[in-house]
Amino acid sequence: MPTTFSSRDFNQDVARAKKAALTGPVLVTDRGRPTHVLLSFEAYTQLQTVRPTLDVLLGMPDGDDIDFEPARLGDVTRPVEL
Repeated sequence: MPTTFSSRDFNQDVARAKKAALTGPVLVTDRGRPTHVLLSFEAYTQLQTVRPTLDVLLGMPDGDDIDFEPARLGDVTRPVEL
């Protein structure tokens, strides 16, 4: 659960907010609504890492196409009743 600071509390005690950000995100609120999030630099860099694509996760070399032939459903339509 993130720690929450009002804008006023945040402005009055930035050091306490920074210390709280070391254990998790800190929400800064303005009139009860979240407006900003304070993160540790480590948490921020984890968010910035590029996530691999599905083909990389599956270990497929670049340029290989995936052959996909879905099964036919057959006759699934029915006459329209007007």
